[in-house]
Amino acid sequence: MVFIHGNLSTSRFWEETLLALPADVRGIAPDLRGFGRTEAKPIDATRGMRDFADDLHALLEETGLPGAGRPHLVGWSTGGGVAMQYAIDHPKQVASLTLVAPLSPFGFGGTRDEAGTPCWPDYAGSGAGTVAPEIGKRLLAHDTGDESDFSPRRIMNSFYFKPPFRVAPEREDLYVDEILMTSTAPGCYPGDVVTSPNWPGVGPGKLGINNALSPAYVNLSAFAKIDPQPPVYWIRGADDQVVSDTSSFDLGYLAKQGMVPGWPGEEAYPPQPMIRQTRAMLDAYRAAGGTYREIVLPNVGHSPPLEAPEAVRAVLLEALGRK
Repeated sequence: MVFIHGNLSTSRFWEETLLALPADVRGIAPDLRGFGRTEAKPIDATRGMRDFADDLHALLEETGLPGAGRPHLVGWSTGGGVAMQYAIDHPKQVASLTLVAPLSPFGFGGTRDEAGTPCWPDYAGSGAGTVAPEIGKRLLAHDTGDESDFSPRRIMNSFYFKPPFRVAPEREDLYVDEILMTSTAPGCYPGDVVTSPNWPGVGPGKLGINNALSPAYVNLSAFAKIDPQPPVYWIRGADDQVVSDTSSFDLGYLAKQGMVPGWPGEEAYPPQPMIRQTRAMLDAYRAAGGTYREIVLPNVGHSPPLEAPEAVRAVLLEALGRK
């Protein structure tokens, strides 16, 4: 069973999940490029999730472990997008997919409907330019405190989890240290910033993780037609503030709340319907003969493995055929 982490995190966020696996199940949790202890190799954003999916495939090919050729994939947030891309590229090499608060099949920012139609032709409102510059400054400063709204600790406790949930102090310190391992080298986090004549004035560049999340480069709708079709489990928190139809990181939603100036209005630039996009894609997967189950966890935010570990473990056991 292979566990794929998300943006601004590392494999260590899966540590307690790995320790709870049955003794006869081998858990593998790599750090994606540019995160944790892995090489800070530039991310070609124009390939969407493929740099990460290709890295993962190469890793599994290298291991030579029994079962590594047809793993159960578990992807959290951006990792969910990586898992879907892996399945698109290697459909015969996936036993099951568990998508945990997954990235929309149309990436992050700048789309208006379930089909992933862009608000602007240049996908303005997505990419590295949408990231608050202060976040990068806090990473460079190795900020372990919570005085700044943009510190890793404050972001984690405010948005990864549904407040007032917090992990144990020693785990919190560990996760903050892991986030601070994020590489801010050119081509890594967040990526190159490109201006746009369209609101909100920025569009996707060609390097870095946040540009790789742009719908200019991410379109995972082909997942609906993969063959064969492994079972899919979609786990999400009912109160997720990150991947949501009302995401606190989506400029369309924030502008609708009056928090971003110059908004051209809902007809031109509505909030991205991330949950509806994922559900529409999975409904198409089901219509093509596949199966999926949606598990919505009450009072849980963007981090079901940490906020509701037993519920997530039960789904993983089901994916493994141990229910």
